[in-house]
Order: sequence, then structure tokens, then C-alpha cells
Amino acid sequence: MTPATVPAAAYTAAPVWARRAAHAIPLCALPSGLWRIAMASGVYVGYSDQVLRDVYDIPGWGIAYVVGLSVLAELAALLPLLLVSDRWRRLRPGALAAPAWTASGILVLVALGQLVVAFTVESQTYMSSGTAQTVWAFVFAPLFAIPALMTAVTWSYAKRHRARGQAHPLEGA
Repeated sequence: MTPATVPAAAYTAAPVWARRAAHAIPLCALPSGLWRIAMASGVYVGYSDQVLRDVYDIPGWGIAYVVGLSVLAELAALLPLLLVSDRWRRLRPGALAAPAWTASGILVLVALGQLVVAFTVESQTYMSSGTAQTVWAFVFAPLFAIPALMTAVTWSYAKRHRARGQAHPLEGA
């Protein structure tokens, strides 16, 4: 039986909570991306003009880097939607599970590293104190929810496709 001939009932839809979590991930990445774009556009975000020139190369190539980083981060944040989408039925059950678990693990490690950087280097070295640091904290704080959300979505995907793979083996397809 090929994946195209498997009855529609054999595909278990993602639970509502998993769909909501997958949709929340891009929303968590959005504030920091907008903050970076504001920084690249010349809006004051707490860095002096000298820090922007010397550390971030803004104006200059730093603008392309910061905007590119924002776009890349948002595109990466959209990838968990693949785990809850019904459009990937043609893939072997659980085909995205291993890369998704790897991404979840990497996200947890990156988030822990970013916590260390945030409390030791970034907020202590370049940024002016007060309101700018508070705004910075508010726009970057949602990023720390992404590893937990990604892990939950990945767990749901793996659980759904493990059960489906046992009920309807498609290994020979």
C-alpha cells in the first residue's frame, strides 16, 4: 500500500494544543526580529552610535547581517508548522521526527547559552541602562519559550507518527 492509497482515516491530525504551540513559535520570534530591524533602520534601541559602528558595523554590512538574521530566524520559526501540517502525508511516517528532535535539542542548548550571554555580556557591556534594557528584555524574552514549544510539538509529532506507523506500516512504500 503506497502513502497515496492509505485511507485518510489512517492519518491522525495534530492535536489542537500542538497546532497552537507550532503557531506560537513564529510569534515568539517576531518581537526580537522587529527589534533587530529597528536597530538596522537607525531607531535608537539602547546602543550608542559608536557601538553600532564599531561592534555591529551599522551603517554598513551590519545592516544586511542584522536584517538577514531576522529573516532567517523567522523562517526557521516557521518550520515547526511542518510537524502539524497535513500536507506532508506522502513522507514516510515519522520522517521529520529525527531532525525535529535534533532541532529541539539544539534550541535548548542555544537558549541556555543565550541566557548566559544575556546576563553576563550583552546587558552589561554595550547597552545603556534603564528603559532600553527593559525593552530589550521584553522583546527577547519570548525566544526562551521556543525550546519548550518546539519540544512539545516534536513530542506530539513523534507520538502521532509512532502510533500510526505501528497501525499502518508503510515501510515497503
